[in-house]
Amino acid sequence: MGYVKTAMLMAAMTALFMGVGYLIGGSGGAVIALVFAAAMNAFTWWNSDRMVLRMHNAQPAPPGDRMGLHALTAELARKANMPTPKVYLIDTPQPNAFATGRNPANAAVAVTSGLLRSLTREELAGVIAHELAHIRNHDTAIMTVTATFAGAISMLANFALFFGESRERLGLIGTLLMMFLAPMAAALVQMAISRTREYAADKAGAEICGQPLWLASALDKIAIGAARIDNHAAERNPATAHMFIINPLHAHKHDNLFATHPATENRVAALRAMAAQRGQSSGVASRPTSGSRTTNPRNGRRAGPWA
Repeated sequence: MGYVKTAMLMAAMTALFMGVGYLIGGSGGAVIALVFAAAMNAFTWWNSDRMVLRMHNAQPAPPGDRMGLHALTAELARKANMPTPKVYLIDTPQPNAFATGRNPANAAVAVTSGLLRSLTREELAGVIAHELAHIRNHDTAIMTVTATFAGAISMLANFALFFGESRERLGLIGTLLMMFLAPMAAALVQMAISRTREYAADKAGAEICGQPLWLASALDKIAIGAARIDNHAAERNPATAHMFIINPLHAHKHDNLFATHPATENRVAALRAMAAQRGQSSGVASRPTSGSRTTNPRNGRRAGPWA
């Protein structure tokens, strides 16, 4: 049902985009809006990963990084039966991560330096698995296209004040309402799609790494860090906030229409319920698995089942 809802939301976004174009320029405006959207999405489809990585000044992770990101990502990708994405590092103290790319063969996972300092290797595995789930499900492409639609609708709405014909058709009050309501409606659709996808990626990520509590523990830590530590690149590029595993702009305590992500406690509760169904204890998230070496991510020694 989550994917059906997402398809419906995407259809609503397309209709809204053409509707704004129609209000501005009539039937010709609707056609122009559709052509403009097609051109923008074509450009985004081929360049989305480079665009987003550049926005956050992400750099390729060195092959010999102390947390073994490349080896960890490769092993989890193998378990997910998908190509290994490129791995990038973002130099910011806020713990967070996101995935980008138009398909699994052209994808990248980016993690922040704050994430590496905050999480154990097991928790890091849960985060990477979550991002791999987004890539495998083609969420990265869908979310980028949705963000593009939202930005384009905002742009079209702002054009309303500069077109005399649209002002005469709508009147001043109607034009002002469109300027505020159209971007808000676009943002609501974008946020709703993001929230639906996050629950699906949590579940799939937990299945990839095999330990729902690893991801649950990571989400708790990331949410605390995101609430306390600013992410300046994300603040400059708020349209990318929905791509992160936890909202990098603000922490939302409750689910609401204006949140780009579900409430963290709801996501954690779902993962704990999943772990309970598997018969896993609450201590799994903080203890190395049998046969793994212990770790302290701050001292540079590797550990965990993928070390």
